[in-house]
Amino acid sequence: MVTAVHRPKTIEDALRLLAAEGAQLLAGGATLVAMMNAGLAEPRELVSLARIDELREFSRLPDGTARIGAMRRHRETAFESDLRDGQRLLALAARQISNATVRNMGTIGGSIAFADPAADYATAAVAADARIEIAGAAGRREVAAQDFFKGWYETALGPGEMITAVLVPPGPPRAVAHYEKLARVAGDYAVASVGAIAAFEGSRLAAVRLVVGACAAAPVRVPAADEMLLREGLSDRAVTEAGRLIVERLDPFDDTRASAAYRLKVVPRLIAKTLAALADAAQPGKVA
Repeated sequence: MVTAVHRPKTIEDALRLLAAEGAQLLAGGATLVAMMNAGLAEPRELVSLARIDELREFSRLPDGTARIGAMRRHRETAFESDLRDGQRLLALAARQISNATVRNMGTIGGSIAFADPAADYATAAVAADARIEIAGAAGRREVAAQDFFKGWYETALGPGEMITAVLVPPGPPRAVAHYEKLARVAGDYAVASVGAIAAFEGSRLAAVRLVVGACAAAPVRVPAADEMLLREGLSDRAVTEAGRLIVERLDPFDDTRASAAYRLKVVPRLIAKTLAALADAAQPGKVA
């Protein structure tokens, strides 16, 4: 039973309150409230982050990195005009999260902290080579998204720590992004997803990062597949081989949305569709 709801105005005060036994952070509430209603979470005290201005801000660092505050709503990220080139992958993923009500309520920090393997931001963050900024009693630190997601609903967050921002580097110049999601119905969690960023020099593939989501306990990236595509380009044979290399590394699961076997079957098709979309988006005259 919740006995108190705190509304601190600074990150330092939030961390102090979080240190109390039974305290839990409240971001947008989209996930936590549902878990409480289902009896899966029973916090004694809630520490609301709604009044901490820093967590709601979007800014650009001197090196071009986009800093997305942990309390930015999905709808804000979805239509953030200052996400450039490959950074737009985060916006593309945000647009496919659930429905308008959840996008108005949920936050990027809350979603990433929950680390559902079938959620959208995790796949996009790893593909964008993002870093997760974390605050705790010892100060702030950054963890690569690739290393942040440890397993089933498990992250690099330590006791008493909280996400303060997602840092998305500028990436290759003139990069394009694509987020491909297969779901039973629009807005549902993914059966499988692919997040990707690529850059082209003319028709030649100059950079690429492919990541598959919802097919293991955490997003899966296979550098060997990216490297092979860089060597051989986007021929049918190379795209097929990239799909094979990635599927070998997946560890899918059976759930109410799809079987593991089905996931393995559709991933190569999603990868091929993603790579075709990237090549198309890179054509001169295309408008994002």
